[in-house]
This record gives sequence, C-alpha cells and structure tokens, in this order.
Amino acid sequence: MRTLGQLAEYVDGRVRGDAACVISGVATLQNARAGDISFLSNPRYAKHLSATAASAVILSEEYLDACVTHALVTGDPYLAYARIAALLVPVRPRVEGCHPRAVIHPASDVHPSAWIDANAVIEEQVRIAAGVTIGPGCVIARGSEIGEGSRLSANVSVGERTRIGKRAVIHPGVVIGSDGFGFANGRGHWVKVPQLGAVVIGDDVEIGANTTIDRGSLDDTVIEDGVKLDNQIQVAHNVHIGAHTAIAGCTGIAGSARIGARCTIGGGVGIVGHTEIADDVHITGMSFVAHSIREPGLYSSGTPLEPNRDWRKNYARFHQLDDMARRLRRLEKISKERGGE
Repeated sequence: MRTLGQLAEYVDGRVRGDAACVISGVATLQNARAGDISFLSNPRYAKHLSATAASAVILSEEYLDACVTHALVTGDPYLAYARIAALLVPVRPRVEGCHPRAVIHPASDVHPSAWIDANAVIEEQVRIAAGVTIGPGCVIARGSEIGEGSRLSANVSVGERTRIGKRAVIHPGVVIGSDGFGFANGRGHWVKVPQLGAVVIGDDVEIGANTTIDRGSLDDTVIEDGVKLDNQIQVAHNVHIGAHTAIAGCTGIAGSARIGARCTIGGGVGIVGHTEIADDVHITGMSFVAHSIREPGLYSSGTPLEPNRDWRKNYARFHQLDDMARRLRRLEKISKERGGE
C-alpha cells in the first residue's frame, strides 16, 4: 500500500485532492472500488470518469475538471500507471537452486542464485548467470548463454549458441534458434541449406508467447537492447531488429530484413525479406511492407473494413484502374494536341 502523495512523488506527478488517501490496488475506471487507483489515457474511456468508484485516477490536465475523485495529474498517464502498477503489484518472490527433476549437464555453468525448474534440460557448455529463472520444461541447448536476471517461462526452447542478454522476459512456448526456412531447388527437389548462424538477443528484451526467432543461415539473427515482441511473431533467419523497437502480434518478418531503432509495427504486418526499415518508422496494423522504407514517419497499407456491397464495387473498380489510366493518358494527349492547333 502507498499513499496517493507517495505515488505522485514516485512518478513525478501532482495530487489534486487528499494526498494521504491510501491506495492498495489498480483497476479499470469501470471496475475500480475503494482503495483502487485507475487511469485515463484513451479518450474513448472518458465517459466512465464521472461514475468511477476508484479512490484516485491518474490522468492528464485536460480531464481534471471531469474527475469526481482524487486525481494524480501527469503528462503521460499510461506511463505513470505502468510504473505504479509494477510498484503495487510486484512479481512473486523468486527462489534459488535446482528442482530435483531438472536435468543439468555437468559441463554447464549455472550460477547458485539461478533457479532451474522441474523438467528443464540444460545441455553442455551452457552459462546461466546470477538471478536467472528457467521455467518448467525449458530446453537450453549446447553453448548458449543467458544473462543476469533473465526470466524464461514454461516450455521455452533455446537453440544452440544462442546468447540472451540481461533482464530478458521470455514467455511460454517461445522458440529461439530454430532453423531458418532455407532450401535450394535442384531439378524440382528441395535441398536443405544448413543454418550455421545463431541468435543474439540484447538486454531488457521481452518476447511474447509462441513467438519464433530463427537462427541465422551464416551470420546471426540479432535482436538489440530493449526490443519488445508480442505473441506469435515470426522472425526469420538473419533478421536484425534495432534497439527499443516494439512489434505487435502475428507479424511476419522474412529473412534478412533489417528494422531500425525505436520503430513500432502493428499487428499482422508482413515484411518482405531483404528490405530495410529506417529508424523511427511506425507501421499500422495489417500493412504489407514490400520495399524498403528510407525515411522515418507513419506508414499504412491495405483496405479498411467496409460493407461487403461497397467492397465488391470498389474491388471491381480496382481491376479497372490500369485501363482507366491508359484511357486518361490518351485523353490528355489528345487534349494537348488540340490545344496546340
């Protein structure tokens, strides 16, 4: 528990109301009860502000007059909420040592303060640093390294020679270092290309459930510091993702694509292989990146949802665009010729 004044000081905000108000939990505006603190960052939820039962609300100055309870005023309510929620709802205490059903190769180096859970397998020449948590059913393959304070949830597979930095958070079912999709076609038959690289992951990276990161074919696949990957993302071989980029779920990134730093990529985006995306590029959901993006900014593609009747008409017109463009050019040419008479 904290007082509202203590929370405001923690996030560099200010209090309107009773700074001594005791806060013990976090909740949405709609479901909050006495003792909870809520937040407002999306204007869509402003309608709930006047009826909330929260003891306090984190908000920006523009919504202060509509707030019926104590307020914590800040320029970035969502960021303040994230920090306060982490403070009020801390992660469960970690344990140290090895579960009796863990399998650890004697040629590996596991720090005494690490925790290796049941049915985890640590192969030879693996290095696991201080404060690491390896969840149940994880497999850490030969020659891999996991940095200080990283946490792997259940059933994470880490391929050979993978290097994971400090404070990584890796959710259930993640596969790191699987073979990339590399095949050469010889007279109609596919011949597998050996995948000889590894995966290198920086510090403070978070990887969502069931995401897959392939090893490089020759050079390494690289995920730089601070990258945040959502669930069910496919990162192909030799992809390079720059520092502090965030990518939403179901995005597919083909081989050898390079994504810059501080980018945001919406859900369901497809990125063609061997393309390059500059720093500070923002791509909206369901877009298709078929060529390199050289300049920072906001990019979109695709057709938004519309009534089927309208979509069918527009789809038919789409197939007429080339013919219409040719006819327009002919008309422009005729108009110029007549104008010159």
